[in-house]
Amino acid sequence: MQAFNPYLPSWEYTPDGEPHIFDGRLYVYGSHDRFRGHVFCLNDYVCWSAPVDNLADWRYEGVIYKKTDDPDNPFGRACLYAPDVTRGPDGRYYLYYVLDKECTVAVAVCDQPAGKYEFYGHVHDRDGNLLGHREGDEPQFDPGVLTENGKTWLYTGFCSPFDATRHGPMCTLLGEDMLTIEQEPVFIMPSKPYSEGSGYEGHEFFEASSIRKFGDLYYFVYSSVVMHELCYATSRFPDRDFTYRGVIVSNNDIGISSYKPAEKPMYYGGNNHGGLVQINGKTYIFYHRQTDGTTFSRQGMAQEITLLPDGTIPQAEMTSCGLNGGPLKGRGTYPAYIACNLFTDEERPYSGGPGSKGFWLDGTFPRITQDGRDGDEEQGYIMNMTDSATCGFKYFDCKGVTSVTIEVRGYAGGFFEVKTAWDGPVLATIPVEFTNVWTKYTAEVQALYFTYRGHGSAALNSFTLE
Repeated sequence: MQAFNPYLPSWEYTPDGEPHIFDGRLYVYGSHDRFRGHVFCLNDYVCWSAPVDNLADWRYEGVIYKKTDDPDNPFGRACLYAPDVTRGPDGRYYLYYVLDKECTVAVAVCDQPAGKYEFYGHVHDRDGNLLGHREGDEPQFDPGVLTENGKTWLYTGFCSPFDATRHGPMCTLLGEDMLTIEQEPVFIMPSKPYSEGSGYEGHEFFEASSIRKFGDLYYFVYSSVVMHELCYATSRFPDRDFTYRGVIVSNNDIGISSYKPAEKPMYYGGNNHGGLVQINGKTYIFYHRQTDGTTFSRQGMAQEITLLPDGTIPQAEMTSCGLNGGPLKGRGTYPAYIACNLFTDEERPYSGGPGSKGFWLDGTFPRITQDGRDGDEEQGYIMNMTDSATCGFKYFDCKGVTSVTIEVRGYAGGFFEVKTAWDGPVLATIPVEFTNVWTKYTAEVQALYFTYRGHGSAALNSFTLE
């Protein structure tokens, strides 16, 4: 069994992934988007898990918390934004979250890491006043949590680059009851209006607080004001002296220069959120990508990273093999939705932006999608492969591969160029014709990149290496 990116089935949309190991299993907690949703996080919280010795064997744990389980949301009118989970001193599991129409931190609890969580309360001070509602409090958002030595550190915040009323991400110390504030919030890094001379310039905090401790260093991971990148800062203390260290991953690969110019976007990016985890001596970053030409249908991704002795992390590139532990086998049939690169000759770094309608790409750009409705277990594919559209797949062990077969449908009259690099020589061409059913075409070549040239629009379902 091999692991792919995205690491969950193509019909699952669970962004903002926070990975945690509990009792020999890896659990990922995130928000839950809807396929073709009109806003973020429309669905209930679900959980997926995998054994630490087989990161390709994911198990659906089911719905762990419904929107309507929150007493302030009996009709489900508010969405459940990005959560995090920690094991408390009592051995129970605590889920921290913020509703999209609230500015307080709610907590649910469960005896199992992926059981049915029950509402527990809100983070408050010793007088019972809710954090986020008190005079002088800044709104709470995207909680990240870390429990050690019987205490829990809570990290929150959302800072628009144009809002001087937001000063940066906050760190709050909670007591053993997991709710009561023991140490008032402190700002651990500046927002953009206050970042001059801080070392964070150009990568200031935006959202997506996530915290881990490896060795004697605390790693604070966050989404910067450029949105598509997850950055990190480190400190020897949980609540002060954090220093900016760099970018861990970008969901359009901006900043990666190993296979293309550093500033060239290789995917249609958007906001980002995720966390770090160490498994069997290896370190991984979990993050998400945008699909369906919108920023509201996001999928979980993961990459192995290198944690250097000085605590730094070189930026990781997006790949199709993710958690696999090495290249994918150069044999067999692979679904097109595992493309890690997707672009046209007209560069666009985001799913939304100039020329697009709201948060959506316009109809001239390729996108990963699926048939059916949200919840239908339909395999994803790439649609709208118009002239110059390129999809890339990395990495494969292609020794001995002699042919590639692609499965295509659509009203298209042209050909697919087959290359081993996005700008490499064309090693073969595969002509395609008008068809409204999936049809296979074959060429004799090794393959990693496919570029469509011609009229109309094709959809790519899979490719087979033989």
